[in-house]
Amino acid sequence: MPALGPAFVAAIAYIDPGNFATNIGGGARFGYTLVWVVVLANVVAMLVQYLSAKLGLATGRDLAQLCRERLSAPARWFMWAQAELVAMATDLAEFVGAAIALQLLFGLDPLGSGLVTAVVAFLILGLRRHGRRPFEITIIALLALVALAFGYEFIHAAPAPGDVATGLVPRFAGVDSVLLASGIVGATVMPHAVYLHSSMSARLVEPEPARPQRHRLLQAQRVDVIVALSLAGAVNVAMLVMAAALFHGSGVSVDSLQDAHAGLIVVAGGGAAVIFAIALLASGLSSASVGTYAGEIVMSGYLGLRIRPSVRRLVTMLPALVLLASGADTGTALVMSQVVLSLGIPFTLVPLVVLTSRPKLMAELVNRPATTMAGAVTATAIIALNGFLILHVLRGG
Repeated sequence: MPALGPAFVAAIAYIDPGNFATNIGGGARFGYTLVWVVVLANVVAMLVQYLSAKLGLATGRDLAQLCRERLSAPARWFMWAQAELVAMATDLAEFVGAAIALQLLFGLDPLGSGLVTAVVAFLILGLRRHGRRPFEITIIALLALVALAFGYEFIHAAPAPGDVATGLVPRFAGVDSVLLASGIVGATVMPHAVYLHSSMSARLVEPEPARPQRHRLLQAQRVDVIVALSLAGAVNVAMLVMAAALFHGSGVSVDSLQDAHAGLIVVAGGGAAVIFAIALLASGLSSASVGTYAGEIVMSGYLGLRIRPSVRRLVTMLPALVLLASGADTGTALVMSQVVLSLGIPFTLVPLVVLTSRPKLMAELVNRPATTMAGAVTATAIIALNGFLILHVLRGG
């Protein structure tokens, strides 16, 4: 029991406002077509977070630290720069989502709601001064709130089981659905969650632990990952299925989270709309805190530098505040931020698979050949999908 918790903190990144945007957008536009993408992405997330936890337990260090030790200076700076770009895309989704929720619930202006989000995120992060448990318990409570909210929305939508089952058959509905599928993958397999999870797991290990202790910790982390990511996966499926059941073919246009809220008022009533906004707020606030925490780990690991969390927060939240102040289309920005995350996945996943397959580094916790193969196939598939998207954009698609 003392070892449980890190996967739940990482799991909040898998149900952040970017997931709301991609999953609800996917269900509204393409019905149940992309259910299989959400399920497959969650299975991949379980594999990735398990490898991340195992890396931390085996080495007592996080992924960024291990990469720094093995990379040349130019490569190290490049890896840090792309990780920071991904962090900014992550913050964009988290801040914009929480700000939208505050607008919907309390009528705050966009910029003011973004600043409120920053303050609350700092307060949640401040809990770490009292040990890891208060922070973890707060994040788990917010995760549970989001899960309960979408459990209600799912029951209220009452989707036909047969329709949901058809969504498990792999297929696409044109190039636009492939782009959205990439956003779903980016929103589900979160690069910064890998760095975070490896760091939190590394802190569970005592100096030079005995072999039985490592295996007990690994078993605990396996349970942690399965339970936490299963919960996050169920929430993601519920998001898409709810949108498919209520919006697809209804004539209600859902191009943003505000549209989803307004649409829920029309097709499901004010209560469902309020619950949706509360879930969005819980998601945005918790994921903003986790994102800042992960950013600290990335900078410290790659560069050996630590800066004040307030400075990091000001830098990474700037694009989100500019977007909120400009009045630009937040729906498109949220989806595209998740595509940026998807483009950053290979730079995290490839080193993770390579490092966890090295016996000298991992000792008795080294990957089995089947695990390494699964990780390699996953990385290859994501790189191929990203390559298709880049070609599509370059051709003016």
